Amino acid sequence: MLEFGAKQQTTAADDLIRDSSEATFVADVIDASKEVPVIVDFWAPWCGPCKTLGPMLENAVTAAGGRVRMVKVNVDENQQIAAQLRIQSIPTVYAFFEGKPVDGFQGAQSASEIKAFVDRLGALAGDDGLAEALEAAEQMLAEGAAADAAQVFAAIAEEDPANAAAYGGMIRAYLAAGQTAEAEGLLNAVPAPIAKAPEIEAARAQLALALQAAEAGPVNDLRAAVQENPSDHQARFDLAKALHATGDVAGAVDELLELFRRDRDWNDGAAKAQLFTIFDALTAKDPIALNGRRKLSSMIFA
Repeated sequence: MLEFGAKQQTTAADDLIRDSSEATFVADVIDASKEVPVIVDFWAPWCGPCKTLGPMLENAVTAAGGRVRMVKVNVDENQQIAAQLRIQSIPTVYAFFEGKPVDGFQGAQSASEIKAFVDRLGALAGDDGLAEALEAAEQMLAEGAAADAAQVFAAIAEEDPANAAAYGGMIRAYLAAGQTAEAEGLLNAVPAPIAKAPEIEAARAQLALALQAAEAGPVNDLRAAVQENPSDHQARFDLAKALHATGDVAGAVDELLELFRRDRDWNDGAAKAQLFTIFDALTAKDPIALNGRRKLSSMIFA
């Protein structure tokens, strides 16, 4: 196994980007990554894509303002490092945090992909580490970057296997990406101690709704059936599922509330059960959930 040199002195706070060698790799990367994530850029002078990727990475790291650092390794001059880490082509980029690799990629990347990569890593190193990372992952998910969010949630879960929010976030990210089977598999693999946590129950509810969406009928046909016969409870129930599948959550809740008003016991209380599934899938402060719960309670206790 490759032997590295002794640990060098701690880098200055503003020393964000540096060249490394076989003698200093442990200090520059492994030790430094226990403070903040460290990006390692494996390059060579003859590599054309490296000449573009390197400066883009440096700009993104500088813009991150100290939340990540960058180390550059010339593979021609440090062949033992490249061999030990199995670098087969360049450019290759690895990211280390807490002394171990947590992310990486090969080949050219766009500026937006590089920014997302650096943002994911930077989220792991705030004043409140995992909490800040969770917040960043939720923001990524809200902005439609499901794949990036899933990677951050996964990194958090690796650091803290009992973090229900991270597992729930991963499941929701898979669902947002349309990967229902993967979401279901992950849900089944959630550690037992957190299987009943609110974040997991919310993800379970979202999965149930996603599976229903695959079977939802055409909204217009179902709406026409309800208009023709307002007492067709099955058509109204199916309309609510179809509305939810199209993203009209408020419309789905309204139809289910109307069904509950007409016959609360229909199909063993299916309307109430479906309402709770929808409410569980929403955040506690979501206005649709708040208003829906209030209306349902007024009907139950009327």
